[in-house]
Amino acid sequence: MTLTTTALALGPKYLDPNWLLTNVGIIGILIIVFAESGLLIGFFLPGDSLLFATGMFVSRNLISLPLWSVCLMVWVAAFLGDQVGYLFGRKVGPSLFNRPNSRLFKQENVEKAHAFFARHGSKSIVLARFVPVVRTFTPIIAGVSRMNYRTFTAFNALGGLLWGAGVTVLGYFLGQISFIRDNIEAMFIVIVLISIVPLIIEFLRSRRHKSASDAPAATTRGRHRKR
Repeated sequence: MTLTTTALALGPKYLDPNWLLTNVGIIGILIIVFAESGLLIGFFLPGDSLLFATGMFVSRNLISLPLWSVCLMVWVAAFLGDQVGYLFGRKVGPSLFNRPNSRLFKQENVEKAHAFFARHGSKSIVLARFVPVVRTFTPIIAGVSRMNYRTFTAFNALGGLLWGAGVTVLGYFLGQISFIRDNIEAMFIVIVLISIVPLIIEFLRSRRHKSASDAPAATTRGRHRKR
C-alpha cells in the first residue's frame, strides 16, 4: 500500500515526499533533514512536506517504526544538522558574505537569513525552523556572528523538537482523517504555500522598510536642490 501523490510532479522526483519516502526510506529522510537543517546544499529540499508525509506513513504503517522513535530520530537529525551549520559558520566567518553565486549558492539567501537573525536574535534559531531556506542558513549565520554556543545549542534543541517532531506528529494525526488522506496532493500544495508565507511577509516588510528609508533621503535631496 502506498500513498499516491502527484503534487510535485512538475518538479524533480527528489522533491516529491512520497517518492522520497518510498525510495530512500527512513535513513534517507534523516539525511535530508540533516542536510536541510544546516548544510548550504540543503536549502531546496522539501522539509515541511516531507516530515508531514513521514507522519502519515507512520499512521498507515508504511513505516514500520513507532511514532516516538521516528520523532526522536528526526529531532536528532535536525539538531545535529544545525550544530554542523553553526560550526561551519564559525569556521568560514565573514568570507561567506563574499562567496560568489553558484548553482547551489545564492548570496541573497545568506542576506535573508542574516536579516532574520538580526531581527529576532536568539529566538530566530527556533523561528527559522518554520521558514524554508532561512532555516538552512540561520545556524550558519549564528556561527558567523559568534553567538554563544550554549545559548545556540539550547535554542537549537528546542527548535528541532518543535519543528521536527511537531510536523511529524501533525502528519501522523491528520493522516488518519480520510479527507486529508484522500487529498494528500492538495495538502502538500497547502503546506508549501503556508511555508512560503513567512518569506512573503519578510519581503513585504523589507520593501516597506526600504521605502520608509528612501523617503527622508529623497526629501533631503530635494531641499538641497532648492538651496
